[in-house]
Amino acid sequence: MNIFCLAFFLKSIIMILMKTFNLRPERRKRHNTFLVTNTVARTVSFLRAQDRDSPFLFVAEKIYGGIPMVKVIMNEKEISRALTRLAHEIIERYKGIENLVLVGIETRGVPLANRLGAKIGEIEGVIPVEAINIEAYRDDAEGTAAPVAKSDVDLTGKKVILVDDVLYTGRTTRAALDACVDLGRPAEIALAVLVDRGHREFPIKADFVGKNIPTAKEEEVKVSLNEIDGADEVLIK
Repeated sequence: MNIFCLAFFLKSIIMILMKTFNLRPERRKRHNTFLVTNTVARTVSFLRAQDRDSPFLFVAEKIYGGIPMVKVIMNEKEISRALTRLAHEIIERYKGIENLVLVGIETRGVPLANRLGAKIGEIEGVIPVEAINIEAYRDDAEGTAAPVAKSDVDLTGKKVILVDDVLYTGRTTRAALDACVDLGRPAEIALAVLVDRGHREFPIKADFVGKNIPTAKEEEVKVSLNEIDGADEVLIK
């Protein structure tokens, strides 16, 4: 039985290597972690069912216990489809793009806002896209310097759509609202996010959501974008 278990384990390692060579170099490290985690998990389950006294089970359990679980929630195509859907929802809600402006929240909200603006442009026409840095507006920011939004655009009378990657506690969005008000008096402000993971600490709700992902508080949701990270994907670990 131990020989059979060893064969299964080696087969799993070979599968990892085969899949790795089919990946682009910048994505190999991230996907290697995902593949190793899931392969070891499968091996542990198999060995527990076949031979609980196997020494390979002991080794696999030790490895499995030291590897964080990683799950791909959205891949490149799913992110693109989500942004396309958000573009249509925005156009439908506002009956066009008149007086609309997208404001990306740094860091990953900015490339998302640019992509969303490009998709809206393909359907309806050119829409202004701005960026703001909200670090000075956070309630956990250090120092006494006066908050200054990075963008110098006047938002007075505009229909603003804030764009961010993940909506979690709502503290980032609250800071972004303060930053927008410092840039004028918008006619209205809406929020578009790629991922809503729940666990709000402020009464804030996204108007446009790419994907709702139920999570535990101790879990981490990581959004990677090609412009910053070299790959498009959403991971949970």
